[in-house]
Amino acid sequence: MPVLNRIAGYADDMTEWRRWLHRHPELGFECHKTAAFVAEKLRAFGVDEIHEGIATTGIVAIINGQGEGPTMGLRADMDALPMDEITGADYASETPGKMHACGHDGHTTMLLGAARYLAETRRFKGRVALIFQPAEEGAGGGKVMVDEGIMDRFRIERVFALHNAPGSEMGHLLTRPGPILASADEFRVTVTGVGGHAAQPQQCRDPIMAATAMVQAFQTILSRNTDALDQLVISVATIQGGTAFNIIPDTCSFTGTVRTFRPEVKEMVIARMEEVVGGTAAAFGVSAELDYIRGYPPTVNDAAQVDFAARVAADVVGADAVTPDQPPQMPAEDFSYMLEKRPGAYLNLGQGETASCHHPAYDFDDEIAPIGASFFARLVEIGQPV
Repeated sequence: MPVLNRIAGYADDMTEWRRWLHRHPELGFECHKTAAFVAEKLRAFGVDEIHEGIATTGIVAIINGQGEGPTMGLRADMDALPMDEITGADYASETPGKMHACGHDGHTTMLLGAARYLAETRRFKGRVALIFQPAEEGAGGGKVMVDEGIMDRFRIERVFALHNAPGSEMGHLLTRPGPILASADEFRVTVTGVGGHAAQPQQCRDPIMAATAMVQAFQTILSRNTDALDQLVISVATIQGGTAFNIIPDTCSFTGTVRTFRPEVKEMVIARMEEVVGGTAAAFGVSAELDYIRGYPPTVNDAAQVDFAARVAADVVGADAVTPDQPPQMPAEDFSYMLEKRPGAYLNLGQGETASCHHPAYDFDDEIAPIGASFFARLVEIGQPV
């Protein structure tokens, strides 16, 4: 079965919804206009329950099927990114410094399309819980919704999510069992020395020299402390110190991220970072502090739910357009917290050769919205048949 005809008939409406959302991006938990828009549409569709104010602006909506049965969760994220848009589209962001550069406007639209169809047809048993989540981009809205009890409160037994995939073939669905996305941690190292005149370094204890030695040594954690078969990224992304060309500063700091799939690798990295920071500080006669912030855990798909999702994907786009063994990727997702609580699967939906996510020229391709909405709908119909 290809894209559902009824959902294909929503295409113009879905484009209108998505572009309204694109023009009105909101950050983090402050998705008030977005949540109000979503709730308005859900009421118009005739869903059975709308629960607002979860994780500040999150929504869980319930649609009842025909007769008793399980509850399946379908999740879409709603928040944007703090950056300026350069697409030049006539529906570009109307808020300077904010844009939908990761396609969450499209994800929300796809789940709304599925909600409209499922509320109209109800060709399934049990219930579907539509999860509209704020604050995926770093603030952990998924964790907050889980901590506020949505899985137990709404009796969700399994849960699924979609993300657009620039660079993958248009309309193809990709996933894998086990880890599909990495954990994402942050670190900050602050080095304190003794500043002074740059022409008299012998009277100083230079924190910049110590910091650069630490940055270089961190890369040996990958090359000398990690099994070559383990996937690990340690990236230093900022370094800050000094105010003028002729002043050695008192302090220097640098920040970065650690990405991995295995908890034991993460613990090894933390231990080695502490040793590098402490040992290098002693060697350079400075003091230093490592602040390691544990972020999103790995996104780990349940193998049985991946098999199920791949069969549904083949039903929608054809078996030739499904990749059930996509290589794992190093970005992270707070859908991971939902998968820690319930079995489920995270999938990618290809949108062709476009600007990448988090790029100021990125834009979600409206042509894939009916595909994603059909996939969500068929998950429910096939997984909970009447």
